[in-house]
Amino acid sequence: MKIQAINGFKDILPDQMLLWRRIEHTAAEVFQRFGMREIRVPLMEKTELFVRSIGEATDVVEKEMYTFSEKKTTMRPEATASIMRAFIEHGMHVQQPVQRLFTIGPMFRHERPQKGRLRQFHQLDAEIVGATEPQVDAELIAMGQLILDELGLSTSLEINSLGCQECRPPYRRKLISFLEEQREELCEDCRRRTHKNPLRVLDCKKTACKTIAHQAPSLLEDLCEGCSSHFAQVQEGLDALEIPFTLNRFMVRGLDYYTQTTFEFLTADLGAQAAVGAGGRYDGLIEQLGGPALPGIGFAMGIERLALLMEQNAEEPLEQQTDIFLAALGEQAPQPCSRLIHQLRKDGLKAAMDYSGRSLKAQMKQANRCHARFVLIIGDSELEQQQGVLRNMQSQEQQSFPLTGSPQEQSQSLLRLLQL
Repeated sequence: MKIQAINGFKDILPDQMLLWRRIEHTAAEVFQRFGMREIRVPLMEKTELFVRSIGEATDVVEKEMYTFSEKKTTMRPEATASIMRAFIEHGMHVQQPVQRLFTIGPMFRHERPQKGRLRQFHQLDAEIVGATEPQVDAELIAMGQLILDELGLSTSLEINSLGCQECRPPYRRKLISFLEEQREELCEDCRRRTHKNPLRVLDCKKTACKTIAHQAPSLLEDLCEGCSSHFAQVQEGLDALEIPFTLNRFMVRGLDYYTQTTFEFLTADLGAQAAVGAGGRYDGLIEQLGGPALPGIGFAMGIERLALLMEQNAEEPLEQQTDIFLAALGEQAPQPCSRLIHQLRKDGLKAAMDYSGRSLKAQMKQANRCHARFVLIIGDSELEQQQGVLRNMQSQEQQSFPLTGSPQEQSQSLLRLLQL
């Protein structure tokens, strides 16, 4: 019996990797334009890190984490907590007051696999630590929007504010009172969370609870003066950058550490998995994890979902091109061809060759399969005459190519002819 991949864990095949590489390269390039620096954090952390940061009463901690209980360790379900742990552990705030960090990699959550949602999934993650200004919130959102724009994806942006420690308590009491009146209609999880963590009720995906949540009082109505001013300036910043958005007063996100600005990039093209990216401000998280009292804001984007959207929008699939294919024919050609192809690769060309000695027709088919721009045909007779045949695979034009000189000299001649 064949061994197959674990449910929710998916292979990323070579043809798909072309698209993934484009997403990762585009994101990394945009991040660097905004002064972001790459960080890589472990896949495994102490379980306490996620309990303290994400929140004990969240679905992620209660139901979705891959935890090794005897070791008290967990495979990371998201990147922000790990980056903040590294930030604190290495005293990065001492080196530079404002840190702009990004990472790209896999996360793990035990949830029901479906389109765009896997148990091992991959994210682009960006964090700005040490900046309180609302203009930074707008800039971070603009960075996420620019990544989507450069990938050719059309999404909508929704924003909200979750307030701060000053304005949340009065709203919390108001929300609990409302939820108590609706208690009989709530699911079992939401009944349990009503007093422990009422904001989580607003994030419930059950139909009945979602209906109740849309009737609940909005935190926007209870924002303190500081949070209200901050959120207004975020909106002004987005308007100034010509980034359209809508207010969603029901958005709370699924993690407890969020404060003030929260946002989501949404699509209508992936069914129930509408969010392709989301984030927000987490001004108390670093102190909560034992670090200095510094603010922070960040977002994550799901690479699987970005790839699905790009596949749906693509007019034709991405193909990995080869600059030149060497068709070696006969008994004598493979050896000089192997020396030449090695030199071509050293000089930066994407070059391919068939060592099996198959017919010219078979090798030309292989050249087409690897999307070669040119084919250099070298057989025993070409070696004897010291003239190979260089074919342009697009125009089908052919010309002679001298096989004199060293492999280095031949490679430089080919570079000039191919204009690479």
